[in-house]
Amino acid sequence: MKAVLRKAFSPILNTFEKGNTDYEYRPSHRKILIAIGTLFSMLCRFIILLTQASEGFGFLIPVVVFGGVSLVTLVVGFLGTDEAVANIWNSKRQ
Repeated sequence: MKAVLRKAFSPILNTFEKGNTDYEYRPSHRKILIAIGTLFSMLCRFIILLTQASEGFGFLIPVVVFGGVSLVTLVVGFLGTDEAVANIWNSKRQ
């Protein structure tokens, strides 16, 4: 199942998994990334719930931004390699 999801989200994962081979990874980075993705997902859902009855489509801007950030962080957090997580944090070995 993970291989199928990695293939489906390969455009996102390939962006963060290429490049820097000298990185510093900590397991807490992945946990924080998943927590941030969850918070952005809840914020996106909260905005959708608050603006359902409103007229117009101005609410879509924050929904798209927060939803996109949530999607990227959760995909990299759950499916990404250690290198991808380190590249999101931009943590290089010193």
